[in-house]
Amino acid sequence: MLLSSRTKFLLLIGIFVLPVIAAYLAYFGWRPAGHTNYGALLTVTPLAHTAGSTLDGRRFDLQALRGKWLLVHVGPAACDADCARQLYLMRQLRIAQGKEQSRIERVWVLTDAAAVDPALLGEHPGLHVWRPKDAIFVEQFPAPRARSAHIYVVDPLGNLMLRFPEQAAPKGIMKDLKLLLKASQIG
Repeated sequence: MLLSSRTKFLLLIGIFVLPVIAAYLAYFGWRPAGHTNYGALLTVTPLAHTAGSTLDGRRFDLQALRGKWLLVHVGPAACDADCARQLYLMRQLRIAQGKEQSRIERVWVLTDAAAVDPALLGEHPGLHVWRPKDAIFVEQFPAPRARSAHIYVVDPLGNLMLRFPEQAAPKGIMKDLKLLLKASQIG
């Protein structure tokens, strides 16, 4: 089959013009979907009233953890099944970050003066269990219903910035944490 010179010319032009048209359509006509976070972004606010004490009564200020990403659970000392799940999830999420896990600390902010089950603490080495000096500290953590139903993220500068939903999916949290750690030059 012989092609006429006119057909050859049109094919040659098509080879060079089609990629330009495709690039134009891809750039101006097709927009990739924007990135969405799994957790709810909060109005970034520095945490205030960060003085308090550890379980053994030692004074401890959350500012001592400045420079680290904090996964925070806020709730009473009587840890129910949801609380235990969140503490477990926080521990596993930190471990799952691999070499980046040293950039993350876990904090359980107690909202009452009751005693914590020592067996539960034994399951979570490295967990900072902390009672704020001022009860107003807890009010800084917004929640649609119960604060204890959420895991919060505090950035290395001490700003509350993210809240994960109730019964949060581990993969969603892990994806957000990886993005935060990758994008952050601090902490």
